[in-house]
Amino acid sequence: MIDIRKLGLFNRMAKEGGNTVANHLSQMTGMETEMEITKINFIDIPDIKTHVGDEKQIGISIEMVEKPHGHILFLFNAASAKDLATGMIGDMGETDPNASGFTDMERSAIQEIGNIMTSGFIDGWANVLDTTIDISTPNFTFGPGSGMVDQLVGGRDNEMALMFDSRVHALESDINVKVYTFPELEELVDLMQEIEV
Repeated sequence: MIDIRKLGLFNRMAKEGGNTVANHLSQMTGMETEMEITKINFIDIPDIKTHVGDEKQIGISIEMVEKPHGHILFLFNAASAKDLATGMIGDMGETDPNASGFTDMERSAIQEIGNIMTSGFIDGWANVLDTTIDISTPNFTFGPGSGMVDQLVGGRDNEMALMFDSRVHALESDINVKVYTFPELEELVDLMQEIEV
């Protein structure tokens, strides 16, 4: 149960997290990016797996090692990853937009972008919740998105997760990054209850 007046905090967390990510990415890649929060849902985990689908994507996940514990997952396709890496590396190194794999430099750029996105998102949440939230090192995977969701939260007792369906959109290119959050709902509500609105 949550005080209805506190429901606006979900929107604020999504907005703060998203704007922080977009600002960091704009600075790092020189591309103008914005974060668009399309919807916030409480949804059954099997439905999230269906929503994410089986298409192979790049996933960056982190674990929150402090309240509200749980995981955050960023998903994007290889083309978006390439564009972001190219934007970040610029003229400094070897990037080949047409090559099928990733160069070492592109890979480390994507890793750095993953660090920026995950820490930015959590900083935004921590600001709204007036706390600090420590996170694990980002974990990178490539494969079906549904499998990643299963790995992160498939074994949970409670069947529900909180899904922020948000997209990072770079205005000059076709980059789309989706963000899914799986906090421990009871802990998140506890943190929210402590906040004056």
